[in-house]
Amino acid sequence: MESVWVVPLLPAVISNSALSVPRFPIYLSGLVVAFVILNVLWQQLPSQKSEPPLVFHWFPFIGNAFSYGTDPFNFYVECRRKHGDIFTFILFGKKMTVYLGVNGNDFILNGRLQDLNAEEIYSPLTTPVFGNDVVYDCPNSKLMEQKKFIKFGLTQTALESHVLLIEKEVIDYIKTSSSWKGRSGTVHIPSAMAEITIFTAARSLQGLEVRRKLTAEFAELYDDLDGGFRPINFLMPWAPLRQNRRRDAAREKMASIYMDLITARRQRYTQVEDEEPDMISNLMRCTYKDGNPIPDKEIANIMITLLMAGQHSSSSSGSWIMLRLASRPDISEELYQEQVRVSMHGSTFSPLQYSDIDKFPMLKNVLKETLRVHSSIHSLMRKVKNPMPVPGSDYVITPDKVLLASPIVTHLSEMYFSNPLVWDPHRWDDASEEEAASKADDGTSSISAGTRSPYLPFGVGRHRCVGEKFAYVNLCTIIATLVREFKFRTLDGTTKVPPTDYTSLFSRPGQPAEIRWEKRVVETVLSLESVSARYKVLLE
Repeated sequence: MESVWVVPLLPAVISNSALSVPRFPIYLSGLVVAFVILNVLWQQLPSQKSEPPLVFHWFPFIGNAFSYGTDPFNFYVECRRKHGDIFTFILFGKKMTVYLGVNGNDFILNGRLQDLNAEEIYSPLTTPVFGNDVVYDCPNSKLMEQKKFIKFGLTQTALESHVLLIEKEVIDYIKTSSSWKGRSGTVHIPSAMAEITIFTAARSLQGLEVRRKLTAEFAELYDDLDGGFRPINFLMPWAPLRQNRRRDAAREKMASIYMDLITARRQRYTQVEDEEPDMISNLMRCTYKDGNPIPDKEIANIMITLLMAGQHSSSSSGSWIMLRLASRPDISEELYQEQVRVSMHGSTFSPLQYSDIDKFPMLKNVLKETLRVHSSIHSLMRKVKNPMPVPGSDYVITPDKVLLASPIVTHLSEMYFSNPLVWDPHRWDDASEEEAASKADDGTSSISAGTRSPYLPFGVGRHRCVGEKFAYVNLCTIIATLVREFKFRTLDGTTKVPPTDYTSLFSRPGQPAEIRWEKRVVETVLSLESVSARYKVLLE
């Protein structure tokens, strides 16, 4: 996935900064005031013609951290109104140069490796979580090889088999979770989607053996590891914080679990053969271009990466979809009736199949529209390595800066979408808007394709999300299964949804994020027995 892992600032971080007002001695207070005055005067000095305009900020070093961290989208919009598509703001001492619009997306996301570097930006955050020699802790060429290795679980055949496994996980979850007991109730949907997506990602992408490891202990380890994805870790990944100590211990424990699985397999088999071929067995067979097999420690680290990558963005997007469906019961009913027409036989539904997804245009529209309005990632960053002239301008982006693209700005632009701030899945019925987004490539063409599209929910270029097709299948299957069984609405019966919480690394729903559910009166839900029988046939 585009490791997007953005730099929104936690209010707690900011409140502990110079923005708070401790009881300084008078001379220290005077020193702070002097720095603020000098900083303001410095910003009034004429700048070079090649420098993008600088966004005004009161405090040196801290810069625009508060405005950016609390609401990056509105921050971008306001800065664009004042300065145009290209401007620089200060974020804890770093010069962040933003280039908005399709030209900016193309300039940054299609930039040459020798000019723009993602590893320097993201490695301090991802390496303590994923481990060494994977993702951004290795050369880009090695990362590209690792992406090819994991496509074992993303082939057409694999995706077709995943649908049944995902459906079964959702049904099992509904039957066992206390949040879905009875004929009606309420559920905190971000928590529910976090649990559902880790189960579906583990079962489909990682295999039955790993799925069986998802006990309460493993889930706790996952939560501790997930705690390493905090905005403060962009600044101080080494900080001796409690969350970082728990992160490090959890990573070591999870890596040891995977290592034990790998070691046991090597002892059981003279050749790597398993009852159910899975990602571990695939990685144990893979070799790099230099002829060396993947070291077991790297296999363990790749498995950790896969689990978290397969869960994070899907959890956030799935939560937004369910909140939106609760706010629009009419759309939810359209999804249900769509399935009735295609999959109902008598009073029951047939098991979901991969081929069904193409027969559910409204479901696809809901997913597209949610990814447009609620992009998981609001900022994509690259470290500038060489001076980069901006075509059609006098600006030259120098190596002291970080370049930042924000596809969500074009997602929500009137230039490309009518009433862009309105969540309307039916907009994708409009051929003109469908055409506007169809400029994005399908993931099979060259690196340069699609970078000028206004719709980039999975990124683009060499860092495009490799799991895009899986995320699509995973979310469609989860939502279809839930809609078959339940009706949804908001707690107050209105169309309101929670505000976006930007204090996490993903743009997730804020609080409150509970919805009401009601079991459908006609029992049209696929029985667990039917799924289990089909599942056994698949394994045979």
